[in-house]
Amino acid sequence: MIPSLHQHSEDLRAGRSTSLELTDRALERAAAADGEGARVFTRLYDDTARAAARASDTLRTAGLARSPVDGLPVSIKDLFDVAGETTLAGSVALRGYPAAADSAVVVRRLVAAGAVIVGRTNMTEFAYSGLGINPHYGTPRNPWQRDADGIDGGRIPGGSSSGAAVSVTDGMAVAGVGSDTGGSIRIPAALCGITGFKPTARRVPMQGVLPLSENLDSIGAMAPTVLCCAMMDAVLAGEEFIAPVAHSLRGLRLLLPTNIVLDGIDAHVGAAMQRVLSRLSAAGAMIVEGKIDAFSELASINAKGGFTAAEAWAWHRKLIAEREHSYDQRVVSRIKRGKDMSAADLLDVMHSRRRWIADVERQLAGFDALLMPTVPIVAPKIADLQASDDAYYAANGLLLRNPTLINFLDGCAISLPCHETGGAPVGLSLAAPGGGDRRLLSIALAVEAALQDKLPASTR
Repeated sequence: MIPSLHQHSEDLRAGRSTSLELTDRALERAAAADGEGARVFTRLYDDTARAAARASDTLRTAGLARSPVDGLPVSIKDLFDVAGETTLAGSVALRGYPAAADSAVVVRRLVAAGAVIVGRTNMTEFAYSGLGINPHYGTPRNPWQRDADGIDGGRIPGGSSSGAAVSVTDGMAVAGVGSDTGGSIRIPAALCGITGFKPTARRVPMQGVLPLSENLDSIGAMAPTVLCCAMMDAVLAGEEFIAPVAHSLRGLRLLLPTNIVLDGIDAHVGAAMQRVLSRLSAAGAMIVEGKIDAFSELASINAKGGFTAAEAWAWHRKLIAEREHSYDQRVVSRIKRGKDMSAADLLDVMHSRRRWIADVERQLAGFDALLMPTVPIVAPKIADLQASDDAYYAANGLLLRNPTLINFLDGCAISLPCHETGGAPVGLSLAAPGGGDRRLLSIALAVEAALQDKLPASTR
């Protein structure tokens, strides 16, 4: 089991380890010739990370701790500005473009909190896919069945925050910071067997982050546990960390949608969901199955590409005119869908969204959270998706389908691992309307304990 941020923080406080020791181990794993580091990171910060770790150890010796993540090695997605560097966003198309004059707000907050940034993580080019495949820098291999077919095999990590997830599973960082436009934190968390939290978008500023869709983008973290994600979320949101308390499961009302989210579910994910439902019901939760009519409408609302295609095209159109040949062709083809969207088409999406959110929130009234599989299938093989455009686009649509419902809702969501030890990773998604972040984290703590059979009597 991967050590939690809380455990690492307690070890630092008690003198059982140092930030420099943690950072050295993370960097050694990232640089190991037989590891995934070359595909996980687009840039490592060996010298500055070790300097930050030494500073953290010095301050701790003096009795000063800046935050619960002080001294802990974390990774940042290659989407966030770092002063003096060009933000490439998993692409080669921006090589030679001007360097950022300042770091992104979230990067500055991490540094101020004492987090040790070990490097930039690989991602789907420009964050425009849920698979994590990158033809420029390689595709980090999922920890599950990594070597089943030799060095050229392996399964996708999920995307777009692919390197962020594998940096955590492989001990190259204790947490990875990513972005989520349609599931880009929750998908890789689910496929790689860790926890991923997408907060309400407005809580974390996007300043200094290369956008995909300004209407849908949000920033969050992947880490071993719910508490870890809550610790990271407080830093990213610029809030004081107040540890969430597990909500009582007894009497909790959870809604499991019966339309859309279970379509195409494979046998392994279906079996995992049944175990989840049984365990939560036994713990006293009330699980209601019902149709959310608005969910069936979203595909038609976004039929012409939705916010993502329109806003991506607006940002990329000049770069594509200059350097289309430098793009991943599967990514650029999706961006170019926005070229045919009119202003009226975009306004239709905006107006439909307001009505859609109101309809969903009406149906959620009286429920504490939504419950669904984060994604309906286990991680496909990289080679299968690289070999076939049809397989690539089909898998991408299937993986994005459930998470994107919550982005369009402007809600918050968390993916929890719910598979049996040693089996293919499966993610359980809990979600709520926008602004319900703290309560959702409290519910997730209780659900996490129930899934791990560690539920204290006070929360039953």
